[in-house]
Amino acid sequence: MSARSLLDRYLVLVTTPLLALALIGGWQLYVELSDVSPFIVPPPGDVWTALRSQVSDPYIWKVHVWTTFVETVLGLLIGAVIGVGAGFAIGKSRILNLVLKPFLVLLQVTPKVALAPLFVLWFGFGEESKIALAALVCFFPLMVNTAFGIQSLPQGHTDMASSIGAGRVFRFLRVEVPHTMAFILAGLEQAIVLATIGAIVGEYLGGDKGLGRYALNLQNNLQIDLLFGAIVLMALYGLVLYLAVTSLKRFLIPWHESVRLTRPAP
Repeated sequence: MSARSLLDRYLVLVTTPLLALALIGGWQLYVELSDVSPFIVPPPGDVWTALRSQVSDPYIWKVHVWTTFVETVLGLLIGAVIGVGAGFAIGKSRILNLVLKPFLVLLQVTPKVALAPLFVLWFGFGEESKIALAALVCFFPLMVNTAFGIQSLPQGHTDMASSIGAGRVFRFLRVEVPHTMAFILAGLEQAIVLATIGAIVGEYLGGDKGLGRYALNLQNNLQIDLLFGAIVLMALYGLVLYLAVTSLKRFLIPWHESVRLTRPAP
């Protein structure tokens, strides 16, 4: 490992806990100096105690975390299939790009939170409405990134495949997909974050379980320390899913420059 890679690794290991401690220290100092009510901003110690009780509660994991996880993953899968498929179609067809782009942009700029009540009306208060909302919000980054990836395919790659008499299937599997995979995974990193937000927002607006509904119940019961703990739990949940998606790069595109730069040099 080079000296620079070693320095970068230790820099992250040192600065991350220091920044976390500084944030918690500033939080504690604000609570003590401002004399703010714990119903507005509870002290870090109370939040830590609440978080520990939540993490050790099997019901929260089996019901709320699992429900949100299922909604997020299924929404991501549905959005990925439709988004990547649409991206390939739009990227390869100039006519489709011209015809569909105005409608896709119009739908993209529409606030998705405004559509959540309609999804609850159409699909009910169960998991289906949250899955649909999660799929919708993660559709666009995947579609846009895939279309951009296929449109940025170097002409030399296509010419070389044509010169050896490669058919459409061969060019698609061995030229277009490998080149576009980095763009798809970049869109997937955005999509997993948006899918998590979509599922939790949908739970806020309707339903009886999930992390969003759990946080809303805590707010209604004025259990503010537990509410802060639930927010931390949701943040950690989203972080784990994001790291899981980013790790796919090492397996799917180990040759790509973005992966090589993150690996420690020998």
